[in-house]
Amino acid sequence: MNKISTYLVSGFLKTIFNFLLAFICLGVILSLFEEIEFFKNLDIGIGLPLLMTIMFIPNLMIKLLPFIVFLSAMWYIIAIRSNTDLLSLKVFGFSNLKIIFILAITAFLFGIFVLFFINPLTSTMVKYYEVVKAKYSKDIDHLVSINKNGVWIKENINNKLHITSAKKIEGDNLHDVTIYIMNNDNDLISRIESEKVNIISTEWVMKFASIYNQEENGVPKMLENFRLKSNYNIEKLSSLYKNLDTISFVDLLTNYNSLIQKGYTRQILNEKLNTFYSLPIYLLLMVVLASIFTIGSTNRLHNVHYVFIAIIICVIVYYFKDLSIALGQTNRISTDLAIWIPIIAISLFCSIGILQINEK
Repeated sequence: MNKISTYLVSGFLKTIFNFLLAFICLGVILSLFEEIEFFKNLDIGIGLPLLMTIMFIPNLMIKLLPFIVFLSAMWYIIAIRSNTDLLSLKVFGFSNLKIIFILAITAFLFGIFVLFFINPLTSTMVKYYEVVKAKYSKDIDHLVSINKNGVWIKENINNKLHITSAKKIEGDNLHDVTIYIMNNDNDLISRIESEKVNIISTEWVMKFASIYNQEENGVPKMLENFRLKSNYNIEKLSSLYKNLDTISFVDLLTNYNSLIQKGYTRQILNEKLNTFYSLPIYLLLMVVLASIFTIGSTNRLHNVHYVFIAIIICVIVYYFKDLSIALGQTNRISTDLAIWIPIIAISLFCSIGILQINEK
């Protein structure tokens, strides 16, 4: 029994690995053209675009992993059914339910392995990708950095350089803000300080601002409500660090509170954390879903139909998941629930289908 289980697990993992290689090759081809387009006006050769592609693709594969596992499960079950291995397994006492259980648990454990061992590597690669791309960015006059020292914003407004530093973002406000305004020669024109700045719109509103002009010999001008034009508001700032691909699952668990202090909101962190939590369960359910459509049939002519079924299901699951997340981001439902609604829906469907499979 152990040898047969090992045979099933090793064959399934080999199929997942083959599909991963196929998706990686496709991703490299598509992404490489995009990177070449980005660097086309720079004399850097093909090496850097290829390196950027290599840094980007592994993280993309993790996002596509549920669909890769789904296609791998369908392919593997069809393969063992076509070469009569499935019939042999039943002779040795393996029911359809037991076969599905072994494959599903394999996918679940594979998901945990990805979270703890692969994801830290991909997050590091994404960090390197973003740093290098930032160096070659044409939009160098407008940069935002959120790190352990707080929030830093560099922007060019009306031919003047504005450099903003803030201790943290909380709600729609920046706290403990200092803004340096310089001319084209990088000479300091003025410094603005405020304990609280509302950035709900691109016209920032400062409460009790202290304005230090160079011409006034360091004597500040105090204004209760001072407005300053900016290129950024809270929505745009949030979108710049909403994607937490640079933070691994392990880092998110261990540095949750420090990330909040840096300006990340609990809503964004919880959304990403629940996405990580749901990945192994997602992979398990995708194996069960693939089994429902393939393991019960004995007609080889149905293989062509499975291709269309796989494509349709991948599209439906993708858009259903995207719709659920969109509802969470627009506060129609909680963001935590938005992550788990597709999981719950697939679980209900699989629970019905698994009963029929066990009877075959």
